[in-house]
Amino acid sequence: MRKILLTLLTLLLAVSTQAASKYDNPDTLVVARDGTGEFRTIQEAIEVCRAFMDYHKVIYIKKGTYKEKIVIPQWLQNIELLGEDRDQTVITFDDHANIKTPQYQQGIGTFRTYTLKIEANDITLKNLTVENNAARLGQAVALHTEGDRLLFVNCRFLGHQDTIYTGMPRTRMLFKDCYICGTTDFIFGPSTAWFEGCAIHCLSNSYITAASTPKDADYGYVFNNCKITVADNVEKEYLGRPWRDYGYTLFMNCELPAQICPEGWHRWEPQREKTARYLEYNNRGAGADRSHRVAWSRELTKKEAQKITMKEVFRGYGDWEPAY
Repeated sequence: MRKILLTLLTLLLAVSTQAASKYDNPDTLVVARDGTGEFRTIQEAIEVCRAFMDYHKVIYIKKGTYKEKIVIPQWLQNIELLGEDRDQTVITFDDHANIKTPQYQQGIGTFRTYTLKIEANDITLKNLTVENNAARLGQAVALHTEGDRLLFVNCRFLGHQDTIYTGMPRTRMLFKDCYICGTTDFIFGPSTAWFEGCAIHCLSNSYITAASTPKDADYGYVFNNCKITVADNVEKEYLGRPWRDYGYTLFMNCELPAQICPEGWHRWEPQREKTARYLEYNNRGAGADRSHRVAWSRELTKKEAQKITMKEVFRGYGDWEPAY
């Protein structure tokens, strides 16, 4: 009997050892379309990562075009997707809201169109392009976020309508030195997001932001030291419109082109101007003139603006000071 028990114990130990993944460590994983890495797709590399890692894991992505619809699931954390070259490491897909399937005969809808969906917390993207290159046939999301403490450094986000969807209230993210382009409401949602030193490029006459900040959130979208540019065909651009009541958007220390319409902001629906929190401070350029702005937006005082720091904005749901 004792011999049988020892044999069973040995077998169990062997199975346990074999079940441990060789990827359960902080080593860097390498993805390359040309087969020179451990993986040919980014999703394959994500799938081998251990749930709730307590160490930092880098997935290094070599130059190439990766046509993938990627999900970073909720049970992962501390992952960094690091591209070899921002402009030449491209994640792309082409879903749009009006694509019909047997399951969705009226169209798949906005929120299924993402190229990259991040459900997890503590995820970093660096030196990457995330693109939805669908034709202009409906909403088409490039980046869809649901996690907290997300960091995007030196990335490009390319699309048309609804390029970036920050999809969960009381989640925080920082976009540092990123390029974001789109047409209508191309930065939208309820999250708290700080955009630092970003280039925001408008591709058509429309709206840059569509915040749906919750009433109990002190901050929504903050653009600091950003530069807004427009395509040659653009004549009139709004800084934003409130997708829901209490939308919060602030542009401060930004360069605004002449194509920013004099009123600056759009109310979307009449009652939303009663609750919208639309703010500006110390902007420059021909579009920064506030003499004809809508009455329900306002300029911060110097004292108010000094209090709005990255640390203050991210403080609300537990301290987070992103390291970039």
